Amino acid sequence: MTSNVVNSGRRKFLTAATSLVGVAGAVGVAVPFVGSWNPSAKAKAAGAPVKADISKIEPGQMVIVEWRGKPVYVVNRTDAQLEELPKLNDSLKDPDSKISEQPAYIKGVDRAIRPNLLVIVGLCTHLGCAPKFRPEVGAADLAVGGQEWEGGFFCPCHGSKFDLSGRVFEGVPAPTNLVVPPYSFEGDNVLVIGVDAEAA
Repeated sequence: MTSNVVNSGRRKFLTAATSLVGVAGAVGVAVPFVGSWNPSAKAKAAGAPVKADISKIEPGQMVIVEWRGKPVYVVNRTDAQLEELPKLNDSLKDPDSKISEQPAYIKGVDRAIRPNLLVIVGLCTHLGCAPKFRPEVGAADLAVGGQEWEGGFFCPCHGSKFDLSGRVFEGVPAPTNLVVPPYSFEGDNVLVIGVDAEAA
């Protein structure tokens, strides 16, 4: 009679232990399976919008934000720089951005939602090199067609030159203006790259 009590206790213990191991095993299998439905961090980064605080960008200064593995140049242009843009139209391949890649809501020579804030993909439209930001006026090595350099971007790979709106000059290899990505704003100080202004 004593052995039946011991066996019964053992049986209950073994049943409970086996059940716990089975449940733990099922959870162990289910968690990776459910997790595989969620996109990886890499996949999210490849297409997810990116937010940037623009409150600390001084006039005349540029910052670089990464979006979809590409550098996006964000330039806080001065009023004086904006005034010079229309004067360059005769030296440009596509001054009105008719053949260049940009959202429909980007219009005019400033190519921006907010005139002072330029947002462009920092890859040359020739072969994808990263143009250098050259804001200094009168740089002798960058004079264009006898006209003084008014600031802009210079691609060191093959010599393409762009103004401070990312518009390409005549006589250089780049065929089109620098690309303007979809973007919008959250309040005054947050730039959202990857979400169209119309959608926001």
